Amino acid sequence: MGLALLLQGCGGGVVTTAYLSEPSDIGYHSYGPADAAPGTCWGVEFTPAIIETVTEHVLVTPETTLDDGTVQPAAYSTVTRQNMVQDRGEQWFETPCESDLTPDFIASLQRALELRGYLRGTADGVLDVRTRRAIQAFQHDFGLDSDVLSMKAARQLGLVAYGREEFGMAPQG
Repeated sequence: MGLALLLQGCGGGVVTTAYLSEPSDIGYHSYGPADAAPGTCWGVEFTPAIIETVTEHVLVTPETTLDDGTVQPAAYSTVTRQNMVQDRGEQWFETPCESDLTPDFIASLQRALELRGYLRGTADGVLDVRTRRAIQAFQHDFGLDSDVLSMKAARQLGLVAYGREEFGMAPQG
């Protein structure tokens, strides 16, 4: 969970923005969204909810001057409220199935990421932390912040063929 604190310039208020999320459940799944085709595998990226807490000092009684010239200071009340800025969300994306992630496939993935400048080192066929970080950096460039390899990324890296229907062609059969 992350926490950001902003100080508001006018009005003496404080805005605190909290990012709430569940523990990371990013991984390969044999299930997916409701419309997932049978036999496909999926990953999911959760987007945290963003809740903003605003604290303000509200004038209750204005400053007054008594008949004897004494100044009665203004009275303030502290009011705190929370606003939901963004609901928690989830982004499902198709992935190669875990059974497809053989050492040969991972080594090819590592070589493809290395050629594009996302990974350094030997292509050892192990889906380790450095490989996952490289996957995440590569996918981040097209809007997916996950270290789970998506089918879109696998296709862009030349590791998985595009289907005929993805080119607007009807399957032959």
